[in-house]
Amino acid sequence: MSTHVLALDIGGTKIAAGLVDPEGTLVHSGKRPTPDGDAETVWAAVESLLADMQTAAGGTVAAVGIGSAGPVDIPGGTVSPINITEWRRFPIVQRVAAATGVPVRLGGDGLCMALGEWWCGAGRGAQFMLGMVVSTGIGGGLVLDGAPYHGRTGNAGHVGHVVVEPGGQACACGGRGCVETVASGPHLARWAHEHGWQAPADADAKALAEAANRGDPVGLRAFRRGADAVAVTIASVAAVCDLDRVVIGGGVAKAGALLFDPLREALTTYAGLDFIRELTVSPAELGGDAGLVGAAYLANSAR
Repeated sequence: MSTHVLALDIGGTKIAAGLVDPEGTLVHSGKRPTPDGDAETVWAAVESLLADMQTAAGGTVAAVGIGSAGPVDIPGGTVSPINITEWRRFPIVQRVAAATGVPVRLGGDGLCMALGEWWCGAGRGAQFMLGMVVSTGIGGGLVLDGAPYHGRTGNAGHVGHVVVEPGGQACACGGRGCVETVASGPHLARWAHEHGWQAPADADAKALAEAANRGDPVGLRAFRRGADAVAVTIASVAAVCDLDRVVIGGGVAKAGALLFDPLREALTTYAGLDFIRELTVSPAELGGDAGLVGAAYLANSAR
């Protein structure tokens, strides 16, 4: 049997798969757009990628790890991704096990990102770590005492819905004032448009970052506001979980110093407790591969 494990990263925009060696190196990968259609149409895209990866591995793999957009149900082995409306309590673990004949482990996509960075990226050596993705949405996962922390259902670390503005803007989760409504890419751009940013209506967070880097005052205010909200979130989670490191990836995090400089400055205000003052915040290193690498770590634990 191959020593490689097969990793899946299932999201509303794309489905990715890869082969990962025992050291955490992604040696082969592929992806498909997440198709429209019924549940079986989406499954067909996953099944095709599974077959491709098994062929590349020489016919079989040691195990499969799945990172999926949530909510997930670890005990039930099912997923109900918000952005894949056709999948509600879809039995992904059972389906993948039947298709591959090997052990399967499931985790949330935020947890898998955190695990990937902890195993092979910017989180190496941390014992208590939060991984965050700040992009179209905001997600996350926790590594506590050197092990992945799933929580009761598998949804622990869902930090995008930490409330930073009580009574604030309505969120897709059904709550109000979540950090996702302040610091995610679409909301950064929306706030900037509402506060005088002179840009086309369809200009996004990437364009906003470019404007801010040229000194646009609205762009700078938007990123400082977003960074402040992320800092509040980090300080809150750090106080509860006694963290030593936070790793942040995603499209908005690619803005670099534009996000990280005001974020670290704000943390000096919010992270006041002695035991979290040494907390470090680092940019992610693995980019879009982190979820696959983290899913592979889960797969290894299933063997």
